[in-house]
Amino acid sequence: MGINHFILALISFTCLLSFSASTNAPPPLFDASSPTSLELYDMIEAMSESPSPFAFDGIELESIENLLSILPSGVDPALQQICGNTDHPVECIIATMPFLGEKTPIEPLSILKAGIEAMDNQTKYALAEVTKLSMDPTTPKNVVPILQTCIDVYNSILNSDQKSLEAISNRNLVQLSTELGANVENILGCDNAFKQAKLKSPMKKMDAMLEKIISNTLTIGVDMVHF
Repeated sequence: MGINHFILALISFTCLLSFSASTNAPPPLFDASSPTSLELYDMIEAMSESPSPFAFDGIELESIENLLSILPSGVDPALQQICGNTDHPVECIIATMPFLGEKTPIEPLSILKAGIEAMDNQTKYALAEVTKLSMDPTTPKNVVPILQTCIDVYNSILNSDQKSLEAISNRNLVQLSTELGANVENILGCDNAFKQAKLKSPMKKMDAMLEKIISNTLTIGVDMVHF
């Protein structure tokens, strides 16, 4: 895919997210029904997994600065700077933009709150999907207990999200770090349960995106937020 196609895909996707935010129903970051999001997801995977430098259409991107330089001009430079200091900057931008109001100050705390909202939103989508699978009569009986483990995992993440927001309200950095760190472990539970059963998790791609959002919120919460 050429670099121009990537930019067009990202513009289209960010516009979709902005519209969804205005309707209070942001779509899941990994939505298998959307060709644009699938295309962008594949690009994100290539960025995160390929060793630097990596190339698009013969153009080498040797650093995160090079990567951020090809994003649409509508992405706030302050947001680029904050997300550029996370392990997954593109996911950081895409995840938080729908939860940032026009008058929201672009600072680590507001980006952290937006990241937690994005995490909460994506977890609810994952929870709905895994619950549907667990209730499907065609799901093999030996898989249902594993899916229940995934349900428990997602509920734990939602619980930690609420405690994280409470910690922010109480300006409690210790509690905030604890809850954000707990989600790093929580998100591994579903995939690990399938691995132990030597089965492929149907939630793998959703979990992979959630894992990156969780990683980013931890980085921002621990390294950038100061009460």
